[in-house]
Amino acid sequence: MNSNDLKANLINLLKEVNCVKFGEFTLASGKKSDYYVDIKKATTNPKVLKAVAKLTAKLCEEFKENGEYENLKVAGVELGSVSIATAVSLELEKDLLIVRKKAKSYGTKNKIEGELNPNDNVIVMEDVTTTGGSVLKAVEELKEANANVKAVFVIVDRLDGADELMKENNVRFIPLVKVNELKD
Repeated sequence: MNSNDLKANLINLLKEVNCVKFGEFTLASGKKSDYYVDIKKATTNPKVLKAVAKLTAKLCEEFKENGEYENLKVAGVELGSVSIATAVSLELEKDLLIVRKKAKSYGTKNKIEGELNPNDNVIVMEDVTTTGGSVLKAVEELKEANANVKAVFVIVDRLDGADELMKENNVRFIPLVKVNELKD
């Protein structure tokens, strides 16, 4: 399947699980919205996870062409993006990283779980972006650990500033689906 077919399949699956709700909602960013992307309905569905993994893998093919695939890792931000990153990690057969929102107060006290070596190439998986602030924090954590963040992939971009924020921070931003593609 080509990337257009994989994307069409993902859009259909997202619609099937009714992940877009209409009404009055307050988002994580604090903004008010007349719709809500209930992405947890999608990211707990094996068919959706498989579709996300296959589309992301297809879009990662260019990393093979420019030599960034050999030491590629897949990162997810706790908690919402871990299932997504796990699915992509399995599809790509690349190591998984989990970026914590805050370090544990016990044990290793790591903020990043998994083996991350200096100069490893990393793609970051995210479920939904509005302004992009949450995923940018994870990107900054990875960069502080000397990772080369190659891209942020998001299942659904709400088209509310994440793309611009990523550009300002020199991070490639790849939405698998834009919210307007789910509203039809």
